[in-house]
Order: sequence, then C-alpha cells, then structure tokens
Amino acid sequence: MIDSAPETPVAQKNKLLRILGLGFGLAVVVGGTIGVSIFRLPGPTTALLGRTWLILAVWMLGGMFTLLNANYISELATMIPKAGGPYVYARRAYGDFAGFVVGWSDWLGNVAAVAFLPIAFAEYAIALFAPSFAGVTIVAVTFLLLLTFLNWIGVRAGSGTQKLTSFVKAVALLCFVIACFVLGGRHGSANAGETPVASPGSPFALFVAIILAFQLILGAYGGWNSVIYFAEEDENPGRNIPRSLHGGILLVTGIYLLVNLALLYVLSLSQLAASKLAAADAMQVVFAARSGQIVTALVLLSIVAVVNAVLMFTPRTLYALGRDGLFSAKAVVVNEGGTPVVALAVTTLVAIVLIVIGTFEKLMAIYAFFAVANNIVLIGALFVLRKRSAELPRPFRAWGYPFAPFGVLIISIALFVGFIISDTRDSIYALVMLAASYPIYRLLKRKPERLT
Repeated sequence: MIDSAPETPVAQKNKLLRILGLGFGLAVVVGGTIGVSIFRLPGPTTALLGRTWLILAVWMLGGMFTLLNANYISELATMIPKAGGPYVYARRAYGDFAGFVVGWSDWLGNVAAVAFLPIAFAEYAIALFAPSFAGVTIVAVTFLLLLTFLNWIGVRAGSGTQKLTSFVKAVALLCFVIACFVLGGRHGSANAGETPVASPGSPFALFVAIILAFQLILGAYGGWNSVIYFAEEDENPGRNIPRSLHGGILLVTGIYLLVNLALLYVLSLSQLAASKLAAADAMQVVFAARSGQIVTALVLLSIVAVVNAVLMFTPRTLYALGRDGLFSAKAVVVNEGGTPVVALAVTTLVAIVLIVIGTFEKLMAIYAFFAVANNIVLIGALFVLRKRSAELPRPFRAWGYPFAPFGVLIISIALFVGFIISDTRDSIYALVMLAASYPIYRLLKRKPERLT
C-alpha cells in the first residue's frame, strides 16, 4: 500500500507538513504557468495563422488539451498523494528504473528552468532600473538566493509568496487588458479589421500551420501540473488537486484569450504578426513613452511567480528520490517549517552553477525531449495502474476513460515524433543520457539506506 502522509501540521522528523489548500493550489498552477510566453508568442502564432478566429481557436485548443492532461493526472495524483510528482507514478507503474529516469530528467529540467528564469529576470530588471549595469549573473544569483531564503523559512512563507505574486500578476495582466480596450481603440490601425497577413493557401498548409502554432502555444501552458508535487502537503488532496488543476487551467486559458483579444484590438494583424514582443508594441500604442517600463514590469512579475513555483516543487522530487533510496538519504531532511532543506540547497547550488557557466540551454533542449516522453509514460501509467492497482482508492477518476486519455496519448506521441524530427541532435543527446543513466541508477540502487 502507499505510505500515508502526515495527518497534522505538527512538524515530525523528515516529514512534510500537510498545511496547503485550494488557494495555494490555484496560485501555484496560475503562477507556475503564466510566464514570458504570453508576451512573445502572439506574434509568431499570428504570422502562422493569419486569421483572428484561428488565433483564438488555437489558444483555446491549447487550454482544452491541457485540461485533458489534467484529467488523467488528477487521477494519478489523488490515487498516490505523495511528494515527487511524475516520478512517483512512473515508479509505481513501471518499477524503480523507470521512476528513476522520469524523476531525474524531471528534476534536471526543472533545475535548468530555475537557472534560466533568474537570468531572464536579471536582464529585464537591469534594463528597467540600471541599463548601464553589466552584472547579470550577480543579479540573477541574488534573486535566486532571495527566493531560496523565503522558501527555506518554511512552506508557509513559500506558499504565501506564491499566492501574493500570482494574484498580483493576474491583476496586472487584467489591468493590461483593460488598458488596451479602454485606451487602445483610438490608436489602433484603420486596417485592424482586415486580414493583411497571408493565410495558409491550401488545406494541408493550413493544417501544418495549426500544428506548428499548437506546438508553440503548448509551451505557454507549461507548468500547469505544479500542484501535483505538493500532494503530500495538501490538506485534502482528493478534492483540492483536481479543483486546482482544472480551475487553474481554466483561469490561465481565460487570461490568455483576454490578452490575445486585447492585442488584436490594439494592433492590426500585420503589426501583430511582425511583433517579437507583442505586449510592448501594444503598450507603445496605448502609453507611448512609458510602454517599455510597463511591459518590463509585467514580465518581472510573471517571472517572480514562476521561479518561486519551480523553486518550491523541484526539491520535492529529490526528496522523493532520497526517500526511495535513489538519492542520498539526506535529501529527506525537513526543517520545522516543512521545507526539505537539503533538497532545496542542492537544487539552488546546481542552478547557480548553471547560471555561472551558462550551459542550461542544452539541458533545457534535452529536458524538452524528456518532458514530452514523460507525458507519454505517465498516460501509460494510468492504464497500467487501472489494471495492476485496481484496489487503490481513487478520489478522482479520469472522465472519458479510456477514450479521453487515449486521445491525449495519440496527440502526445505525434508531438514527440515531431520533436524528434525538428530537433534530432538534442534527441540523440537525450537518448545517450538515457543510456548513461542506467549505471548511475545501479550505483545508487546499491545504497543500503532505503527509507520506504
């Protein structure tokens, strides 16, 4: 049977605290999902699709596909409410080695994000407050250490930061939308209602354009599953996790659609298609001289919430690996505030190394391979566990089973094949890493310290 999580918020040795609720779940889904992509992707998607209704439809399709993913992951997370996210379900369904590969690839990719995002934060912050300052690395590391300190204090401090930053970000984006509709109309192009962007000429070209745009947009929905890493710390995971996932994704989808509508209202399709940072161009129309500062502030707010979310959930994977004997047993050390401090320290230190040496781009590319592959593995885990572990309680059962999860599986396989074709070199690197992981797994597997 699956080990139960602590039932009270009283700190116990090496136990996480069960003190999180629905508010945090919604905050970590929204805050961990909405990032810089919503400011950058409207331009490329418009250039691909060239039609207003198609642009909105594909953004909505991205939300619907993410909801279908939330459907199956909700069953897994509530069936096995333990810290560690995807690693836990893969290990239960396929065994230690598969769990190890999923867990380590997931952790490494998230650490790369913990490195990349502070650098992006530093670049935007310097551009806003001190354009002549050259210390991007210093600002990035300082920013990361500040958030690490807040999370080191305890899960209450981390969750409070997440709620605040996610709320402020959502309000700021809504203010951006309102400003576009209230102040942008009189500045808009006279041709805003026309379609000056070349649309795909044939049904096949249209299909290809939709697929390419869909792949781009799915990147903007990355981070939607953040709440599952905290299943062991949720007061009522059977109720809160499905509500957080579905409610959070619906909120994100709504915000994305509103932002796109606002951009389409202020900018013509040709302006939007040519834009590399659409929000900045829209603000230029609305606020002119202050546009750069406004958009930079929006981006900074978005990055803070995302980094805090990733920094909170990434150590939970190391904690789970350490508890199962696939990493040092010290990774399970939890302070009185409920933070796995050793796992957090290792995560931060590796991220700082990546910030300093700047090798995270390759790691992120390799992680993208594993992220798509892991999604396929987890959908398979749902089918495996329905048969192999039918006795486990399922507070949430995936609706439309087996058809809805099977449809997601087919689409995910198609996306995986597309990734291999479009980025063959990094796919080969990822396969080499996969092969190299086995001797590492065997070495760790021989460790005598198994805690479960």
